[in-house]
Amino acid sequence: MNYDRQQLLSEIVQPSQTKIVLLVMDGIGDLPRDGKTPLQAARTPNLDKLATESDLGQTIPVLPGITPGSGPGHLALFGYDPVKYQIGRGILEALGSNVPVGEKDVVARANFATVKDGIIVDRRAGRPTTEESSKVVEKLSRSIKEIDGVQITFYPGKEHRFVVKLTGEGLDDKLTDADPQKEGKPILFAEPLSEQAKKTSQVVNELMKRIGQVLSDETKMNFALIRGFSKYPRLPQFPQVYKMRACAIATYPMYKGIAKLVGMDVVETGSTIQDEVNTLKELWEKYDFFYFHVKKTDSYGEDGDFDSKVHVIEDVDKVLPQIMGLKPDVLVVTGDHSTPAILKSHSWHAVPFMIWSLYTRKGLNKSFDEFECARGSIGTIYAVDAMSLMLAHALRLEKFGA
Repeated sequence: MNYDRQQLLSEIVQPSQTKIVLLVMDGIGDLPRDGKTPLQAARTPNLDKLATESDLGQTIPVLPGITPGSGPGHLALFGYDPVKYQIGRGILEALGSNVPVGEKDVVARANFATVKDGIIVDRRAGRPTTEESSKVVEKLSRSIKEIDGVQITFYPGKEHRFVVKLTGEGLDDKLTDADPQKEGKPILFAEPLSEQAKKTSQVVNELMKRIGQVLSDETKMNFALIRGFSKYPRLPQFPQVYKMRACAIATYPMYKGIAKLVGMDVVETGSTIQDEVNTLKELWEKYDFFYFHVKKTDSYGEDGDFDSKVHVIEDVDKVLPQIMGLKPDVLVVTGDHSTPAILKSHSWHAVPFMIWSLYTRKGLNKSFDEFECARGSIGTIYAVDAMSLMLAHALRLEKFGA
């Protein structure tokens, strides 16, 4: 496309009293097992009934065949071209964990991992609890404070995740990830992608060696993989672009971070889907746009746990009447990417998409799943175009042209 979608929308969007809920079941897209995907295997009477009153389709997060990270997947859903706005995962994790990030900082997301004889045998170190991993983060904080004049700071995250911040002169974020992204692979060190990043790569690689030494007595969390090196980027702000008061209801730091980066208010909520619904109810009169994130569909997909992914989908279905009871003007149910359990990873497959409003073509669909969505009236669209559909159904867009 030779035009900026977001710029066009910002020119024709108009304020309104209508309310939009964007319900993102992370990694919801999947592939069949015994003839059914998790969406098909789950008992979802409420989602299926909603599908009969909605328009269905499927989205491509970035480009056909490209497997997206959660950052690009979410940016696209928020209307930001993920190719134009390429953001390291580190800044998202950092902002979501309330880590202060200044001009001299480079931040990165880190995973505790289990390494044996130089080979990564578990990228998530058995998924420790947040309490367990926080103790190991404190151990690192006591042991590693500075490398070659660069200050090193560690911040606990959720489960196996944490944040590393480098502070010093002349740091650059143009590095390759120090994470092969697959188990059974040898330890991978960071490589500079520019001359300016050489110093940073040397510090990162020395840091990884020291982390291995400090954690050598740990059974599972005996190493760390570091990726998504980031300085602080500047993006157009969601409330100004779309003229909506927007908030994010999410439980994991990374998703709070991306919402914060685009200017949404990040609100406190509990750890369960019902807690998130309760938060939605409490804030209903205060905001126009609600980003509601469900994480575990993705986590269980990455674990290859088909059945648990089914159960999370069913949990979402159970709370759907409460969300609809608030009488949103627009409800979108979708994902940021697909995470097939058979692959145990994100994938390039199109993502199910459903939009409900008073202005949908009702009666075209039977259920909410990958196959019905592939046959839906919306067709296959880029995820970055989902925002224009939400705004249109919320009657927030003026006519374009004469």
